[in-house]
Amino acid sequence: MVASSRGFTTQLELKLSTLFISYGLAPSKKKRMCFPRDPLTILSRISCCCSEPVVPVRRGSGSGKSNEKVEDWRFDSKKSPHRVRVQASSAMPFASAQSRFTSKQEKFYSRCTPRNSGPQSRDTPPKRDTGIANEKDWGISLLNESVNESGTNEDGSTWYQESGEDLGENGHRCRWTRMGGKSHDGSSEWKETWWEKSDWSGYKELGVEKSGRNAEGDSWWETWQEVLHQDEWSNLARIERSAQKEAKSGSENAGWHEKWWEKYDAKGWTEKGAHKYGRLNEQSWWEKWGEHYDGSGSVLKWTDKWAETELGTKWGDKWEEKFFAGIGSRQGETWHVSPSGERWSRKWGEEHFGNGKVHKYGKSTTGESWDIVVDEETYYESEPHYGWADVVGDSSQLLSIQPRERPPGVYPPLDFGSSPRPERAMSSLELVINAKGKSYKSHLLGF
Repeated sequence: MVASSRGFTTQLELKLSTLFISYGLAPSKKKRMCFPRDPLTILSRISCCCSEPVVPVRRGSGSGKSNEKVEDWRFDSKKSPHRVRVQASSAMPFASAQSRFTSKQEKFYSRCTPRNSGPQSRDTPPKRDTGIANEKDWGISLLNESVNESGTNEDGSTWYQESGEDLGENGHRCRWTRMGGKSHDGSSEWKETWWEKSDWSGYKELGVEKSGRNAEGDSWWETWQEVLHQDEWSNLARIERSAQKEAKSGSENAGWHEKWWEKYDAKGWTEKGAHKYGRLNEQSWWEKWGEHYDGSGSVLKWTDKWAETELGTKWGDKWEEKFFAGIGSRQGETWHVSPSGERWSRKWGEEHFGNGKVHKYGKSTTGESWDIVVDEETYYESEPHYGWADVVGDSSQLLSIQPRERPPGVYPPLDFGSSPRPERAMSSLELVINAKGKSYKSHLLGF
């Protein structure tokens, strides 16, 4: 499943002096609004040699028949510091990073238990830039009875498995299963928890938490959650999905952390977003993006990404677009700061009037400037490529959760509240996972 209509891909080349980050936009799979203009050119790829100061240049390419254009943003230290090579390229949604670090993480953890002896864990680190998985990919299978068992395998590794049910007020019920294991010397360990929750208000929740470490000190953690509830103000059914993933190397100063979320309601309102962070020794990078569809044709999308080195080199790119009924705007900035503090930037903007006319303007710190009106088509997505109908179809296990039987004459408490109606800020990017009654926070990378 693609977690968002904007599939950003990030790729790391872990050379001590080179950071490579690749971004792209997923192609549209559903209805698009089409008005005269050329597609927006956005930044899609960063390649920087961190040992020398460089200045990026943003250029556009593409045809009006494509709904979006992408650029390669390359810093080439072999050429003049003020020369940048830019080329257009297509991008695939959520391509997994294929770096040496990621390959190493896939070897983080050998299984603690041989087959057919105790619970078998999917004890591999999470993969980067894979979004939010569908419930069927987790294979959650809760036991129907209470279990508390443990054992020792032939190689000396140990395992345990527990399951139970917790009951509370308003028909609250939480069914859970916990399992885990350790190597014979305790240097490797894995843990995994599954749960489902429900109550008489119609609330349903399905979740997973996994963690592990190996003898080399590599560690990882991942949690996933899917929730069905009724919005207290609109009375519409809502499904929300979220995931957090992270991994940390035990042999070098390297690691990454991601938070993803999606929210849908039955009238087409949709919000999606992600926060990402990574580092490799002296290099660090960040990315944030969000999408908001109000279900009536109004769309907001934005991205902000940046990177830096311990030498003081910094660079980044950000953009935003807002559209409704063919009228809207796009604006953005590409920037770079050298170790000496010298700053270069280029700002640009577009105003789309809905009549085939587009006002383009911008300027840079090197003296460039433009301000023109052109005849161009306007393209943007008025609906998410993955929406309410899709998420309902992929949430059969969540929807099939059976709540406790409610006694006659007992009803869920209604609170029309003292609390003010929550604002649906179009750029809201806060993610809180409240699975099992607490907020999960990154405990490996110190967020």
